[in-house]
Amino acid sequence: MTYRCDHVHLRSRDPVAAAAFYVEMFGARETDRIGGETVQRVILDLGGLAVFIEQAPEEAHAPLTTPCLGLEHIGLAVEDIESSVAELKGKGVSFRTDIIARSPTLRIAFLDGPDGAVIELLQRAA
Repeated sequence: MTYRCDHVHLRSRDPVAAAAFYVEMFGARETDRIGGETVQRVILDLGGLAVFIEQAPEEAHAPLTTPCLGLEHIGLAVEDIESSVAELKGKGVSFRTDIIARSPTLRIAFLDGPDGAVIELLQRAA
């Protein structure tokens, strides 16, 4: 049996605004909207990964703080973490951590996405 990642599914109180964040900050490309005048789902291509952003029901709970059970964060690889962090901070993105060297070949930083989503930027050395 072979498995491959098909998509990441997020819930949002405003899927159109959440999708705009991923488009503006990370260059995602919107590929579809479902639901007509009242958008129920926006589908993005984020570097080859399908991201579904679905309208959350009114009774949806606020996100938990980390560490948590379930999906903790989305990891996005970058070639130059310093430039990426500087660019995103310049756009007003809030970071949970500054750049951290996890090992000689891995540097990471965490930022806040829409609706409590946590996003990790990571740069791996060759």
